[in-house]
Amino acid sequence: MMDRPSTTDKFEENRKYFDVAVAFAQILSLFIIIIVAVWMGYYLHGFAWDGTALQFNFHPLFMVLGLIVLNGDAIMVYRVFRGEKKKVMKFVHGGIHVIILALIIAGLLAVFGYHNANSIPNMFSLHSWIGMSTVILFCCQFLFAGVTFLIPEIPREYRKKYQPVHIFFGLTIFFMACAAALTGSMEQLGFESLMGNVTHRLDYVELPNQGILVNCMCLTIVCFAALVGFIVINPIYKRKVVEEEEIFILQ
Repeated sequence: MMDRPSTTDKFEENRKYFDVAVAFAQILSLFIIIIVAVWMGYYLHGFAWDGTALQFNFHPLFMVLGLIVLNGDAIMVYRVFRGEKKKVMKFVHGGIHVIILALIIAGLLAVFGYHNANSIPNMFSLHSWIGMSTVILFCCQFLFAGVTFLIPEIPREYRKKYQPVHIFFGLTIFFMACAAALTGSMEQLGFESLMGNVTHRLDYVELPNQGILVNCMCLTIVCFAALVGFIVINPIYKRKVVEEEEIFILQ
């Protein structure tokens, strides 16, 4: 009876599809950053930490950059650099999440600071509920993963049991962040349609340039999320586990 091909053999057979998916995901992530920067910097008049709407503009930029773009890359890092030592990749994965946490804090300070300075209610919309739930889950995931994978005294059996839970919630948080970005984008366009005088009000139903730009950004986020999910969930692309790398101990 013929031997079944190993995961490594299947990966090499499908390497070109993997490379295309990763490259396309990076192109999409770059488009997302450019679009949100143009939206906030040009159509919504730029950035300033002064309590005005210009301070709010930091919020979507930081949150999209952190919880979607960098988070997506952090999730894919074990697949993309599947030949590197696991100890090195844990530092890279964890380091990216430290940057994401800093961006989350800055993004929350921007939006709450703007709301409070202008007597705008907090946490009233679906976007804010999804977004805050995502942030809370991210912080819990960050804490539990740090304790589980970086403390040498944690038993190996517990780490192995926790790993699929960590992967599940990592993807859940990423997809929730994408949902928050989509609902937040539509919410912001709704505010733009209601605010201002008649001559400067955004008429979204007429599909103005700003509306087209935001629609393109949202569609790009959906495509990026689909590619990240495809790359991570596909068992062919899973990193081959080396026995001596199963336990990570900080020296």
